[in-house]
Amino acid sequence: MSGVRLRVDRVACDGRGFCAEVAPELIRLDDWGFPIIEQGVISGHREADAHDAVELCPKLALWLEEADRTGPSQ
Repeated sequence: MSGVRLRVDRVACDGRGFCAEVAPELIRLDDWGFPIIEQGVISGHREADAHDAVELCPKLALWLEEADRTGPSQ
C-alpha cells in the first residue's frame, strides 16, 4: 500500500477542530482553530486516523488522495 495524503479545503472549513481531536498526530490547529495538516504520505495506523477525521468533518472540508497520484512527498 502506498498510503494517502490528507487535504483540506480552507474555504469550506469553519474551524470546529473535530479533525484535530480525532487525528492529533496528523492535524494541529492554528490560533483560530483551523487545521494545519501534516505534509507527506500517511500510512499504517495513522491512515485509519486520517479516514476518521475525513468522516467526522461536518463541513466536508477534508479529503484523502492516493499518495502515488500526488507526486513526490513534500
